[in-house]
Order: sequence, then C-alpha cells, then structure tokens
Amino acid sequence: MNVNMVDLGALHTRLAKELDPAIMNVVRSGAYIKGPDVSAFEEELAKYLGVKHVISCANGTDALQLALMSLDIPKGAQIITTAQSFIATAEAAALLGYEPVFVDVKDDYNIDEKLIEAAITEKTAAIIPVHLFGKSCDLSAIIKIANKYSLHIIEDTAQALGAEYEIDGERKKAGTAGTIGCTSFFPTKNLGCMGDGGAVWTNDDNLARKLRMLASHGSEKKYHNTAIGINSRLDTIQAAVLRVKLRYLDEFNKRRREIAVMYNRLLADMEQYITLPEADEQTSRHVFHQYTIALKRGGVQEREAIREALKERGIATMVYFPVALHKLPVFAEKNKETHLPNAEKLADRVIALPMHTELKKEEVEYVCQALREATKEAFS
Repeated sequence: MNVNMVDLGALHTRLAKELDPAIMNVVRSGAYIKGPDVSAFEEELAKYLGVKHVISCANGTDALQLALMSLDIPKGAQIITTAQSFIATAEAAALLGYEPVFVDVKDDYNIDEKLIEAAITEKTAAIIPVHLFGKSCDLSAIIKIANKYSLHIIEDTAQALGAEYEIDGERKKAGTAGTIGCTSFFPTKNLGCMGDGGAVWTNDDNLARKLRMLASHGSEKKYHNTAIGINSRLDTIQAAVLRVKLRYLDEFNKRRREIAVMYNRLLADMEQYITLPEADEQTSRHVFHQYTIALKRGGVQEREAIREALKERGIATMVYFPVALHKLPVFAEKNKETHLPNAEKLADRVIALPMHTELKKEEVEYVCQALREATKEAFS
C-alpha cells in the first residue's frame, strides 16, 4: 500500500463537477487577470472570516510583505516571530530591512506567548505569530502584550485557515483579531488553489485601501503611482477554483480533525515514544494542516531511521521544519548567541504523517501499524 502526504488528484476529481465548469467559464471569458471571480472570491472570503476587507495577492509570502509594507514601520525595526516556521515569515521582514527576532515555541509548536515580552525592545514594531500546522496560537495573551507596548500584530494563517480562537468570550476565525491577517493558497493548504495565491485582510478601511494600492504597483489609478508597491495579484482561474473550494472548507477541516482523532486513538499506546498533538473532533482551534508528532527522545538519527522504514513500506512523511529559523545560514551569524531549546529540539524530532481529506481508514491504520513497528525498532 502507498500512502501519500497529500492527494490533490483525488480531491479535485471529487469536486470536478463544480471545478471544471468554474475553470472553463474563466477560460471562455478571456478575463484572466482581475476578472469577476477575483472580487467575488474576496467578498466571499471576507464573509467567511467575518472581516470587512480581503485583498487577494500572488502568494503567501507577498501577503506577509504587503502587510509589513502597509504599516509604515521604520527601517531597522525589530519584528518578533516564532523560531519554528517556514522561512517566509522572517524572510518578508528581513527583505524590507527589518530585523527578525525569534522566540522559542511550546510543545504544541506555536510561539510561546510567555516569552514574547522579554524579547521586546525599544526597536520592536510588530509581532508575527504563526498558527503552525493548523492550530491557532493563544491570541488573547498576545493581544494583551501588543496593546501594552503599542505593537502591530500580523497573523500568519497560511496553515490554519478556518481555525478559531476565543477572544474575550467571542469565537473568532484565526487571523481576524490582529491588525492584519495573511494566508497562502498554495495547492496543499486546507484551502488551496491550483497554482500560487495568497490574501491579506483587515477591518481597517485605511489599511485596506493602502494594501490594495501597494499590491498594484502603488497605484489606485492606472499610471498614477503614489507609492512604491509591488505587482501581486491572484489570477482569475485560481479565484474561480478557490470559490468552489471555500464552500467546502469547514467540511475539509472537520474531516482533518476526524483523521487526527483516529491517529491519536490508534497511537495511544505509543506515548512512551512520541508526543501526539491534541485532537478533538468538536474543537475548531486546530484544523490539522499537518498531523505532526515528535519523538520524546533521540534525535535526527532515530527520526530518519523511522522515516526510512516507513518509506520502505510506501508511506510518505515530511519534516516541518528540520532547522529552527534562527539556525538557518541566512540568520545564524546574527543569532549565534541565541539558544531556543524547544525549537532546536523539535527540529530534530518532528515527523509529519500523511494528512489530507481523502485519507481512508485503512490507510491510517496501515500508517499507524508501520509507525509502531518502525519506532520500536529504532529504539530497540
């Protein structure tokens, strides 16, 4: 049996009766850039999230860059973010002349909000929490810190669209409580297109206007550029695909939670070896973009032995992420005195197992039995 990390072909085949005509309508229209599906998708996503403004863009990295560009942060300012994420989170800040400041993570892989305040200096301008692997951060605590120091919050929800958290007793979608929310529509995301795509959103009218302008070469009126911007847009075919898939996002996320609960039940006897993520079918705080486990002991050698054993059985795995951000060559010199023990430990021990909406019960059972055998062998 072969079990892949994702199966977009099966998902798109299931949705073909809606996806195919949506795509062909765009093909026939000739409106491939800024066609009507783009504005329609922005309105539909805004309604889903419960925000006033959604501005689509070319990808998730652009979304982060646009968010930072819109806030008039001075060059050299510090941007606090997590040590465990894809480089784009810190890269967008560094690209604009800001200094990423990395904070350690908790065992759930999200930024440790208790450590944020100690990282704040007079140069700190913003916090970028990442809702990693689909689980929302403790935004309530982060908001209190941001308010205390008058800092912006840019939420990176690239892996957690549709997840929720509670702020002052009110349930909100991840990405909607900070200054600006960002996401990616990379094909493997919970809401993914068939190419690249991204979006930013906000409830601030002035920020929304500025974000839209910056994404269009710094202009609101053609050939009348009032700022230095970038060219970042979601093409119409991708918007049409996303309009179809947005209707199913809650269903997709529910299925991911069901699979995570199944994994946890089948792996409950392995907790002497591995840490399992919290999973509850009824709790929307986690939407399981990835199902990530961590070895409780050992390191890279044991992990890679387990992954190789699973590969031999036809089971795909991934490591997100094998190097903590502050240890990447591009940031290492600046952070040579920085020691973030949990992020560094987890970088050596995490394994992501197959997770997608089309996984079958027998496939999950096969993965769990193979993981059980491979782990015991690695530690024998």
